[in-house]
Order: sequence, then structure tokens, then C-alpha cells
Amino acid sequence: MQKHAEFAEFTEITPSAAIDSARHGWRAKCLQRLIRIDLPVPRTVALPCETVRLIAAGQMLNTEKLAAGFDGALVSIRPSPANPDWGGPGTVLNVGMNAAKHAALTRDHGAAHANALYLGFVQSYAIHVARLDPDMFTAEPSSEALAAALAAYEAEMDEEFPQSPARQLGEVLRSMARAWEGTTARLLREAKGAPPEAALGLIVQEMAQAVGPGLSGAGTVQLVEPVTGAPQVTGRFRGLNPANRKAEETLYLVKDRRGHSLEEAAPEVFATLQAHCRTCRERLREEMVIEFALENGALKVIDAVKTQRSSRAAVRIAVTLAKDSIISREEAILRVEPRALSELLHSQVDPRLPRDRVARGIAASPGAASGKVVFSSADAQAAAARDERCILVRRETAPEDIRGMHAAVAVLTERGGITSHAAVIARGLGLPCIVGASDLSLNTRERTFKVRDGRVFHEGDVITVDGTNGEVLAGTADMLEPALDEWFRTLLHWADNVRDIGVRANADTPDDARTARMFEAEGIGLCRTEHMFFDEDRLTVMREMIFADTVKDRKVALDRLLPMQRADFIALFDIMAGLPVCIRLFDPPLHEFLPQDREGLRELAEALDRPLSEVTRRVEALSEFNPMLGMRGVRIGVTVPEIYEMQARAIFEATVEASKRGAAVVPEVMIPLVSAKREVELIKTRVDAVAAAVRIHTGANFDYRLGVMVETPRAALRAGEIAQQAAFLSFGTNDLTQMTYGLSRDDAGRFMGDYVQQGVYPEDPFHVLDEDGVGELLLIGSARGREMRPDVTLSVCGEHGGNPESIAFCRRVGLDYVSCSPFRVPVARLAAAQFALVDPRPRKEDH
Repeated sequence: MQKHAEFAEFTEITPSAAIDSARHGWRAKCLQRLIRIDLPVPRTVALPCETVRLIAAGQMLNTEKLAAGFDGALVSIRPSPANPDWGGPGTVLNVGMNAAKHAALTRDHGAAHANALYLGFVQSYAIHVARLDPDMFTAEPSSEALAAALAAYEAEMDEEFPQSPARQLGEVLRSMARAWEGTTARLLREAKGAPPEAALGLIVQEMAQAVGPGLSGAGTVQLVEPVTGAPQVTGRFRGLNPANRKAEETLYLVKDRRGHSLEEAAPEVFATLQAHCRTCRERLREEMVIEFALENGALKVIDAVKTQRSSRAAVRIAVTLAKDSIISREEAILRVEPRALSELLHSQVDPRLPRDRVARGIAASPGAASGKVVFSSADAQAAAARDERCILVRRETAPEDIRGMHAAVAVLTERGGITSHAAVIARGLGLPCIVGASDLSLNTRERTFKVRDGRVFHEGDVITVDGTNGEVLAGTADMLEPALDEWFRTLLHWADNVRDIGVRANADTPDDARTARMFEAEGIGLCRTEHMFFDEDRLTVMREMIFADTVKDRKVALDRLLPMQRADFIALFDIMAGLPVCIRLFDPPLHEFLPQDREGLRELAEALDRPLSEVTRRVEALSEFNPMLGMRGVRIGVTVPEIYEMQARAIFEATVEASKRGAAVVPEVMIPLVSAKREVELIKTRVDAVAAAVRIHTGANFDYRLGVMVETPRAALRAGEIAQQAAFLSFGTNDLTQMTYGLSRDDAGRFMGDYVQQGVYPEDPFHVLDEDGVGELLLIGSARGREMRPDVTLSVCGEHGGNPESIAFCRRVGLDYVSCSPFRVPVARLAAAQFALVDPRPRKEDH
């Protein structure tokens, strides 16, 4: 005999019922709100999570009592977890359907409708409750199909199909409760952020029978378009054709030349539905999609859920709700996921259309673009010269690929991680980028790549790179244009009014600076000057400088580079119009400017008019076992001081020239890869001397700030003594993470997924700042630097500066600003505002 549980088994949802989201779930609470605003919701009963857990454990509630409360009506059973994103078992409709109901429906509404209803329930029950083979229950509705389904059920179960509504109700409840507890279901919802102990509530609701002599059917309606967020009545209605009561048809909601519409068939109902949507919007403070049914012309509201929306729609909806005084500006800021803004800055593949996916990789830089496949930077530049859109496909990119990346509309690499060279540069350029696409098999000799389904793509074939979700698509895809519209700008201006940490941009070129200004960055936090040397006309001069045998010859080459650098800096200062510009002096090892393949060495020998053997020997002599830990950064400035002196002169001469035409310029000069106080003293002495010489030569006075890029653990630990010589300390968290972990960011992508999956690291430390290790170095460095020099400016200028979680940590540490790629500036502005609203505690320097 079935044992019934002794507890508060279920609660009818009424305006005053004790319905709680934590116990009864989001759907139960939402339905109660609909009832409270007088929407016509059918009788509904909520089962709390403790009841559902007991049902899953083998105890059953009094289903006779539950079924009796619905007076013989058919019911639906729906899941109601605490969070709608957690999913749940599928809804089961028409519970209580049996032979007697079938006979009554046949008499009142015809055999076709009765057969369809009964067969649908038998099929659903057999597959999802009895767990029988779905292939046995797939027939289209008819009297014969219904008889066959009932016979198949009896043959498989050795009993007739259950006729008791109470028994049907109990079995469906048990099936749904146990499905929630299953291993697969638990893993799926935990992947969506649900805690391991997440519970399920269930909803039992009277079915609105979509039959009768009047208009009958079911559908959904909402007042916004889900992709753009624009006002638009959207949805579908499926009901009985008024001209042919035996035939069903799908009606449009609004008048449409393609077919019948609900607006024409029942204008009063259509108007009422819109009114209900507006009521939900105003009273529930959200755009909702209403699920409804018409029973012989009578309207019933079955459910209402938050409208599904794209990122661009989310921004427009939040801002519009605030402008209409339905929510506050602060709540509008909090309603938009910061990372979602990345999708608004670039073209996106239209999500409403089908896609032919051929490979998947790491979504390294958002946006999407279609173009012809090329396999080298030279080919990308050639394609751009022909005004052809191309996608650069490489095993992995290197610094010499920057020109090719500039020429391409997207980048795809077989290897790499979220902070590999291709990913970092692509984010800075605003290029869609996918890295670590292991589904590809690249053959550079034949200029092809093969994907897992066997298709081979040749040079010149058209593909689409969707850097937002990491998918490579065959052919051209229809795109949505960027959404830098009034709602986007309004939201960010609201965010700027509340955030309490600055946001600058990493910008290496005038184009980068213009992008930074477009996104309203508060200055440039990192200008990597070495990127300026990779242009064709400068690379040869740079190589001449590297190959110079004497200081005099080196200065001759640097004198040719000086006006080029000066012009670069003048352009940056003019574009930024008085906003701060932080310029990092030359950082990479010199070998990065030299070719490594034999063809490149031969071309270099010709350009320098030197024997190939000599060029090869010199290149080999400059090579290092571990160049990223070798002769680079401040070490070059100390041992080859002419380079930094030329750059300092270019900066100061540009400062004088730009100040004549606009706001006063106070450049920030940053020394990279410092690990000792003496390094700063040596460079500072030389830079001060150059500044004095420029003042005398030009007759102009100017100020500048000298600072240090903290990217070695020793610099963080010795930040106090280093700060004595520095006006600012900017933590370069890319290199600091590499050196703290002993990891190469370009190679870590090969195994980082396994490390995160097995819990070695909670997240990729190059993507989300490691607060326990690297973060502690930031804490130590910040505290010691500020203790020695209270007015020192502190910032982060690595890729972490655009990551919301990392921005939260930077704010807690008390940094003055973060700097990130230009296309991540809007993300950082919104994230900083959200943290200021959620955690309004004073920052450390305010204590």
C-alpha cells in the first residue's frame, strides 16, 4: 500500500498564500504575482521542494485529494526551480486524460480533437513516465494510432494504460521528481551555476481546453523584438481555423499579408493581451512573454516569463524601463551583464538564421566576419590591397604577423589560449578571433585546412569566424551591425556617474587611440611603442640599427626612426586632447625584429648589403634560449641606452609640438620589466637629461611623469624603494602572471583546459586575475609603494584590466585605474559601476 507523507503537501496559489521562491520556485512566485495583478490565471497548486524531495525518495502525497481539487479537469505539471536558468524536467500536459474523457470530448468536439489529445498524452506518458521506447509512440493522430498506442503500452507494461487521474498524477510527479535528482540533470544545472543542493518545486495547473464553438487555441505574446529590443508585438497563436473547425492553423498575432492573424480574428482578445503585457511590464518591472490560451473565446494566462533577449536587446530594454520610470537607473546598470557589451561593439552573426559550423575553438575576441582564407600575413596584405576581405589562418601568430592582422577582418589559429599573441592583439584591434581551434588540421605547405567532418578548405575559400562563441562557419553568414546606439551610450554615461575607479585604454596606434576616444576611455594606460616598428618602412631601419657595429652607426639608424616615432606620439597626443597618455619604452627582445626562415634571412642580407653568412651568424648570436626572460625591457635601456634616449626625445618633442595646438600635454613615460631600484635610477637620469636638452633646444617648458611597469615578482616586493623614483606604478599582470606561475601564456592554452577541469586552477590565471598569488603581489606592491610615496598612482595595464572579476579585485586593492584593450573599455566602465553599486564601501586610500 502506498505510504502518504505527513506534511504540508501542497498549497493553492492565491494572492495571500505563503508562496516563497526558495521553497516553491520561480514559476510559483511568478504565477502568484500574475494573480495579484488580476490576470486570469487558471487554478494552480504549488508543491514545495521538500514535498518533491520526499516524492523522489518514495513517499507520495495524497494525489486523490490533489486531483479532487480540480473537479475532474485535465491538468498540466511544470517544473519550478528557484532559478529559471537551471532548467528542469519537461512539462507534461493533459494529465487526467482517459477513456471517459476521450468519449466526452468525442461527443462534444469531435473524434479528431479527442484522438489527438488522448494520443498525445499516451505518447508523452509512455516515453517520459513509463520510459518506454520512443520509436513505438510516434504515430500521427487517428483512431487507429490511438488504439495501437494503448495496445503497445499494455503489451510492454503488462497492464492497461492508467485510467485513474490520481494515479496518473502520482506517476508523473514521481517521474519528474526523480528526473531532477538524476546525475545528468544535476551536472547540467550545476554547469549553469546551480548549487549541488538545488531543489525543485512543481506546479499543477488546470488545463485551459482550447476547444469550443468560439475561437480557441494557445500561444505566446510579448511586446519587444528579442534580438533588437525594439517595440514590436511578437509571438504565435495556434488555434482552430474559424472556417473549418476540424483543422488547426498557426495565426500571426498582428495583421500580416502572409496569412490570418489573431488581431483580425479577435481584436478584443488581441487588445487585452497587449494590456496584460503592459501590466506585467509596469507591475513586475520587466518585459515578459505571456503564455496564454483561448477556451471558447475566454482568455486564460497560463504563465509569464522574462523575455529571452540578445545582448543588444538587454541594453535597450533596461534603459527604456529606466527612462519610463519603471526601474531606477542604478537597477538598469545592474541588469546588464558587462561582458554582453562586447557583442554590441562588433558585427554579429544573426542568431535567427541557421549556421553551418565546421569547427570550434576558444572565443578569444568577440565579433564576427566573413572572408577568404589566407595563410600568411603577406597574403593578407595583398588581399587588403585588392579590397578583398580575408581571414588570416595560422598555426599561431608571432609579432611579425601584426601587419597581416591589421589587413585581415578576422583571425583563426590552430593553437593558443585566451592570452596568446593572436588573442591579445586581436582584442586590441577589435578583430574577431578564435584561437586553439583543435578541430582544424592545418597544412601550410598545401595551403589548406581540414575539419573533423572531412571537409577541406583551400586558400580563397570563404569562411565566417564567430569570435563571440568560438565557432567557425562555412561560407558567408548574415550579420547584425554593431549597436553603438543611444541606449548603449546612455547606459554607459549612467555607469560613469557611479563608478569610482578610472578606466583607460591600451592603445599603440592612432587608430587605437581614436577607438579609445570613441568608447570614452579616460586616457591611454599603455602604449606599446615596439608595435610602431613593425611597419614595412620602419622594420628595415630597425634592423639596420640592430646590425650596427658601433654606437655612432646605431645612432644614425635611430635618427631615421626619431621623426617616425615623433609623428606617432604627436598623433596620439592630438587625438587624446589633453587626456593622459602612458608610453611604455621599448620592451621586446631584439630578435623579434629579425627573420628566422632562410628566405627572410636572404632578403635581409640584400637589404643590408651584407653576406648571407654574416647575417645568419648575427641573427644566431642574438637568439636566446628564453628570450622573454632575457635581453628585453629595461635591460635593453641599460645596455643599449641610445634606443631609450631616442624614444624619450621623440616623446618630449611631440609633447612640445602637440601642446602648441591644443591642451597642455603631460606624458607619462613607463619603464618596462624593472626588477631593481638601480635600473630606474639609471634610466631616469638619462630621460631627465634628454628632457633638459629638449627644453633648451625648443625653448619650451613641459612636465612629464616617469613611472614603472611592475611585471616581475621582485618589483612588486621592492615596490617601496622603486616608488621613490617613480610617480606611478602600473602592474603589468600578463608578465607578472607568467613569472609568478612560471607559465608561458602562449603555450599554456595546450593544457589549461585540463588544469581548470581537474581543479588545479579555478580559472585560467591569464583570463581571470589570480587573487591568491598574483593578487597578493598586487596587494604587497600597492601597500609598500603607497607607504613610501602616498601620492603614487597605482594601476593595472594587463589584459586583466578588462575582466570584470579582476576589476572588482583592483577596486578593493585601491588602484586608481585599470587599462585594457579599447574594445573592452565599455565592459570595464559598466563592471566598475556595478561593483560600486553592490559594494559601496570606501576604498583603501579613503580609510
